[in-house]
Amino acid sequence: MMHRSIRRALLASTTAVAALTPAIAAVPAQAAQPGRATLDGSTPAWAQPARDQGAADASQPTEIKVYLPLRDEATAIQMVRDVSDPKSANYGKYLSPDDFRSRFAPTTADVQAVSQFLTDSGLQVGSVPSNNHSITATGTLQQVETAFGVDVHKYAFRGKILNAPTGALSVPAALAGKVLAVSGVDQSGALTKPANAGSRAADSAYKTAAPDAPAAAAPKPAASLKAKSTTGAPPPDAFVNAPPCSVYFGEKIATDLPKAYGTYQPYAPCGYTPAQFQGAYGTTQAIQHQLDGRGITVAITDAYAAPTIEADANQYAQAHGQTPFAKGQFKQVLPKKGYRYGYDDATNGDLCGEQGWYGEETLDVEAVHAMAPGANVVYVAGRSCDDADLDGAINKVVNRKLATVVTNSWGSIGEDEPADYLRAYEQTFIQADLEGIGLFFSSGDDGDDSTVTDDGAPAADFPSTDPFVTAVGGTALQVGKTNNYLGEVGWASGTSSLGPKGRAWQPPAPGDWLYGAGGGVSSLFDQPYYQQGVVPASIANGHRATPDIAMDADPQTGMLVGETQTFPDGTAKYSEYRIGGTSLASPLYAGIEAISDQVYGRSHGFANPAIYALYGSNALRDIVPPKKPSAVVRVNYNNSVDATDGTTPVLRSLDDEAQSIHTAPGWDTITGVGTPNGLAYLTNLG
Repeated sequence: MMHRSIRRALLASTTAVAALTPAIAAVPAQAAQPGRATLDGSTPAWAQPARDQGAADASQPTEIKVYLPLRDEATAIQMVRDVSDPKSANYGKYLSPDDFRSRFAPTTADVQAVSQFLTDSGLQVGSVPSNNHSITATGTLQQVETAFGVDVHKYAFRGKILNAPTGALSVPAALAGKVLAVSGVDQSGALTKPANAGSRAADSAYKTAAPDAPAAAAPKPAASLKAKSTTGAPPPDAFVNAPPCSVYFGEKIATDLPKAYGTYQPYAPCGYTPAQFQGAYGTTQAIQHQLDGRGITVAITDAYAAPTIEADANQYAQAHGQTPFAKGQFKQVLPKKGYRYGYDDATNGDLCGEQGWYGEETLDVEAVHAMAPGANVVYVAGRSCDDADLDGAINKVVNRKLATVVTNSWGSIGEDEPADYLRAYEQTFIQADLEGIGLFFSSGDDGDDSTVTDDGAPAADFPSTDPFVTAVGGTALQVGKTNNYLGEVGWASGTSSLGPKGRAWQPPAPGDWLYGAGGGVSSLFDQPYYQQGVVPASIANGHRATPDIAMDADPQTGMLVGETQTFPDGTAKYSEYRIGGTSLASPLYAGIEAISDQVYGRSHGFANPAIYALYGSNALRDIVPPKKPSAVVRVNYNNSVDATDGTTPVLRSLDDEAQSIHTAPGWDTITGVGTPNGLAYLTNLG
């Protein structure tokens, strides 16, 4: 897939002084209008003539965000390595937010110059964060088109109708070098999704709609429940686990169903609980000695906010032997301006699938608390799934230093958003790294993406592909009767159904590939120095590869979570169900990171150099292909909530090797360097 403007912000380095060095890819420059400077990389790759549905409504209200570049970015990038590499004399010598702003933030003069341009264009200038990262402005779409010298059309893509410019944006020549990117002119953010899976509906979601399918109309809110939600959406439709399922891996064997791989397979776990995760990942002893993340704050970013989250998390904790959040231990930071692109957005439709983000927040909060029950948790909500809003949530954490560990369980399919957006995100990532804030991103749930990209080519998902963040991949975790670790394999699921008369699984195991942990090689970013000598050159070919590390993600071995859901009779009530995805892996790892920070008495910040330094040691479990293939049997209610309409069993094969990414001895494209090995990991992370 072609990218018009590619910035490779990467660690390049064959010498001892090598550092994160930006490199601009050689791409054809577009001809600028007289007196204008073109913003290369401002048009999404999906905005192709064949998908053009005509001009967008020029009168529609539009909010944009204009991003400004860092000052002396090359020095900032060099400093990231200095403060993050355990071998550096400056390791751990982080900057304060004030120090960062004084050295690297865009100048007030540049903010004023760009703001004046926006005002002169008839736009209403709004908020600017104290690090001068961006300027928000509002107006009509026509005013935006005029300001940036473009026409905006509607395009049909992945089942949605989305706005995008027909050509590259431009600004007055006097602003050349002062504007990095502009979001809001296109709607690429609507393609960002939570990286969770597990319910029957979520399984179905992986059967992607035709690329040019018409956009679905926004659903109408349920009047009886709408008032209970701060964002307009009632709790999501209910999903309930169907029996039989196993309390621990292998407890119940499906002897009443056909064999697979020559033997009867176990029923899938009902969903692992906090004690099971702590036992399997070797943190039980540490937590019993109050090494539980206390004194550390973990931030979570997602879109929107579940209105029942704290009550749900506390009820879940009490039900599973954990202490609920103490007063002040959990808080939400919500946007003052309200939400957009949500459930009741009559103008745009529900572009972001708002209700799905409620389950994402629930999983993230309960998973962090499960692994680090003493840590403070702050949830920072984005106004929508748009890039401007999700980057804004991360920037809020970083600029205010609300936490030192941040888990982000969302991402795009591949790297095909406008390249200048990626640069805007990266400015925030660099600031986080310099302040000692670790950013952890789910690697995605579509394997190598070949089943969901337009051309069927493998891809790795941004933001996890950025070399300044940690990409968390996924496994299928096997927990024994005493919460002991039985093993892990890479998460890559094949699915089979019962054939005629229920005599055999069809297709035979491993069946059809369904979903799995994301991974692969970036098309944008060069190989960072910390991966050299670890990631096989035959895989990386000089590029950033993902993931970096992994934890449990397979929905068949997922986490039991508790959430208020809407049942078919219209009632909203707390219930529990199993869910997975690398959305689970990232917050689980954030909990491990919080405990390690407590053990060391300081933040590990950008952890990749320290993680890769452990490669080959007993601090990591190397996840390799299983000696023999295996599967689990999962049972679903046909109506998602009860047995009224019957149940359907499915066979889910573990570590299906159908795609281009595989587990292997050493680093691999599903689990990275492996999974953390309990106390050895906690006490050796640099």
